Order: sequence, then C-alpha cells, then structure tokens
Amino acid sequence: MDKKRLYTLLVYSENIAGILNQITAVFTRRQVNIESLNVSASSIEGVHKYTITAWSDEDQIVKITRQIEKKIDVVKANYFTDDQLFIRETGLYKLSTEKVLENAEISRTIRKFDASIIEVNPTYTIVMMYGVTEQIIELFRALDAFGCVLQYTRSGRIAVTRGMQEQVSQFLEEREAAHE
Repeated sequence: MDKKRLYTLLVYSENIAGILNQITAVFTRRQVNIESLNVSASSIEGVHKYTITAWSDEDQIVKITRQIEKKIDVVKANYFTDDQLFIRETGLYKLSTEKVLENAEISRTIRKFDASIIEVNPTYTIVMMYGVTEQIIELFRALDAFGCVLQYTRSGRIAVTRGMQEQVSQFLEEREAAHE
C-alpha cells in the first residue's frame, strides 16, 4: 500500500451553483479529509479554479480525481505533488501589542521570517506572512512560544503549475478543435 502524502488537486469547472458540494462529496464518500480549499476565478473567462489539498495515497487520489472529472460541470481535474507546483499561502497572526512592546525578540522574530506588521493599535498587532505552509506554521510556533498570540489563521493554498500555461488551457483548445 502506498504511503500517505499531501496531494494538491487543481479542479476547473464552470461557475455553477452546487458544484463545490459535488466535488467535496467525492472526498466524503471516500472518507478523505480536505486539508485546505481555495476557490477563485481562473485565468480563463467563465472557468473557476479549485485548489484542494488532502492527505492520501496515490491510488486513492487517482480515483478521487477521476470521479471529480466525471462531474458534468467539471472541465478538468488533475492531482499534483508539491514539487510540481508553485505554492503559496498567507498567515495572519493577531498578537498582544503589550507583549510585543515588552519583548524586542518578538519583532526580531517577525523580521527574521520576513513577515509584515500591517496594523498596530493599543490592544493588538496584526502580522501577515506569505510563504509555504511550513514557514507559516513555523512562525506561529515561534510567536506562540512568546505567549503573545491572540489569534492565528492561514489561508488555503493557492497554486499554479510549473508549466507555461494552465493544463486546462490545452484541454479546452483540443476540445474546441474537436468540435470544429
């Protein structure tokens, strides 16, 4: 049996109400938990892009991808490993301003991670960081060790393939040519 690893699925669909529910239902039926989910418009007009991460083995993720691709409003679905994608997330950290001012090491830690302080008021300080998941979590752990974290969250993963264009572009071009 394959070892579980984190896979990223890039799913392209028409912008139809209910398609997200259909996609997530495939994971539910196979008892695979979605780690992160990000949905946005793609570079192709009228096509939305779903970036979904899940821990699975390759056999299971292949089956999930095939089932998703069978959905009538799904244009294309592919799965990837981290080395096949350019990946970023955003982390937001709400810190106690009092503790930040008391301990200069907190500010040094923020700078060390190349994060940005985006708001400061007497109660809290907001820090934002762009990066890969591991870096964002590492900054959280470092700040949490100071006992200054009031709130923390990170966005879902956003990703693009390392190729020149989105794979769905080629698929759509071939589909259009076949209909001519």
